[in-house]
Amino acid sequence: MNAICGILSRGDVDAPLAAVLAGLRDYGTEGEEWTGEGVGLGFRSRPGVADGQALRFDPEASLACAADARLDDRETLCATLGVPPTERAALADGDLILRAYLRWGAECPNHLLGDYAFVVWNARTRTLFCARDHVGARPFYYATTAQGFVFASAVEAVLAAPFVSDTLDEATVAASLTRIALTTPTRTFFQAVRKLPPGHTLTVDFGSRGGARLQRYWRPEHTPRARPAPDDAYAAEFLDLYGKAVQARLRGPDPIGAHLSGGLDSSSIVVLAARELRRQGRPVPLAFSWLPALGTTPPSATDRPEYARIDAVCAREQVSVFHRSPSVSDMVALLARDGTYPGVHVHPNEDVVQRCAAQQGVRVLLSGWGGDEGISFNGRGYDAHLLLSGRWRALIAASRARGNPLHRLLAGVVLRLIHPRLPDTLRRRLRGAEPFHRLWLIDRAFARRTRSLPQPVLRFVGVRRTQLSLLQHGHLQERIEGWAASGARRGIEYRYPLLDRRVLEFALGLPAEQFRRGKWTRWLMRHALRSVLPPDICWNPDKEDPARLEPLRDAFAGALPVVRRMLEDRVEPPSRAGYLDMPRLRERLDADRFRAHPQFAPIRTALQFLDFS
Repeated sequence: MNAICGILSRGDVDAPLAAVLAGLRDYGTEGEEWTGEGVGLGFRSRPGVADGQALRFDPEASLACAADARLDDRETLCATLGVPPTERAALADGDLILRAYLRWGAECPNHLLGDYAFVVWNARTRTLFCARDHVGARPFYYATTAQGFVFASAVEAVLAAPFVSDTLDEATVAASLTRIALTTPTRTFFQAVRKLPPGHTLTVDFGSRGGARLQRYWRPEHTPRARPAPDDAYAAEFLDLYGKAVQARLRGPDPIGAHLSGGLDSSSIVVLAARELRRQGRPVPLAFSWLPALGTTPPSATDRPEYARIDAVCAREQVSVFHRSPSVSDMVALLARDGTYPGVHVHPNEDVVQRCAAQQGVRVLLSGWGGDEGISFNGRGYDAHLLLSGRWRALIAASRARGNPLHRLLAGVVLRLIHPRLPDTLRRRLRGAEPFHRLWLIDRAFARRTRSLPQPVLRFVGVRRTQLSLLQHGHLQERIEGWAASGARRGIEYRYPLLDRRVLEFALGLPAEQFRRGKWTRWLMRHALRSVLPPDICWNPDKEDPARLEPLRDAFAGALPVVRRMLEDRVEPPSRAGYLDMPRLRERLDADRFRAHPQFAPIRTALQFLDFS
């Protein structure tokens, strides 16, 4: 990952750019900067990562580009742009972005595949064109003030600009502390800092007109429906796209790493990556599991089938696996670090996996994140689809196949249909949720005086509509942005084959029956991978992983009294303590109480926000 940044200013550029670059110091020591009239661009990366490709220039067209990018299907793009075959291998992705911008202008993201965040400065028009890939795999933060415009791959770098305030956005704080809303597409915890939403471009006019224009270029809801085809034809097309998505994400230094949980998504990525790397004559990937190592788990966890499924994949593909689970000290360090820049978090299990992967020299980590919203979607909304389309026989057959009484199935469908239209308080009561003032640890006076962000409501009506609702919900970006930030500080870049634009659009075009068939969810994924994965993985209906959760809860419980002592030892309370109900938080920092009532999310959410270290 190249951490990029830049400044537009009508005054001095050098000093603000230097400050922003200093804000990227955790992302590496190598880099470059460039300044022109009223503009400055720069990047930072770890040795051997950027290869001098982050900043690119076209003097004839008066263009400069700063890119954090990995473009896919380069051969097709090069052919479309008229790049001679002999020149293609030497061209950096930033060079291709510049050529694409020259060819298509602001429409160029529609012709680019891959993960990217980039800017193109046009000195002739005095405009800065910014773009972010369709799912936001590469972060992009910015701020617009009277003194200028600043962007960067990290929140802390934008805040390092001398003209950007670090005043908190209290509506975002309130939403976060009650989990009413996840990360929004544009807002951060800071009033002045915004995010470029996934699938959007931003054009900043630095000429006579001034202003900034935000435009959306990727609209998944416009994905065309697939033509009717047999199951095997859909399966073959998916496997072809999936193989290309995995192959495209193997560019980079060895060794490659990959998550492995023993589930359908991660197992298939490991198998396809291992086979492709072996074909290229490269080492197979190293696998990393969130399960604790055998011998460190409770006796009840060691016989869990997750271990057997992981072992089956590793034995078949001759892959080495590293099991990692956080200790008490790991958990304390992570909670203390999270409060530095709220809203940018990493899961405790992934934090120790990152450290292990970095120790093994891994710079690229493949993840199955995003599959549940795309091609391996479980078919939620299918029953409502059958009901609303009048397919009663199919609905009855689905009820029988799953062993679910029809009246119970219909009650669930009706509740899902009316649920989005109900008041928030009634929705909470129906699902048995406690009011936020009882469960969450927000200060009540602050909660009463703050207008929180609206609660995102998932709509489980029809398979495609449910997928689109999940894609727009915010949880995908929340994890991607947190992992990107924490991974980059350790020199690790995440890549998500199942969020490949081609794979996602293929999934969104499929008929509903390809996701749910009889008693089986994720039907097409299972059907397509039956020749790739062991049957115990391919046809395993269980996604639970209790072998991971028990050690995680134990580590969290052990961390709580340590955190309480850290708070008690402070001379002054943390600066953000006023947003929290601190007496109730201190009560919850008790290991025995937590084990009796393990309310993980409220405590962790409060500590992730609190700057107590």
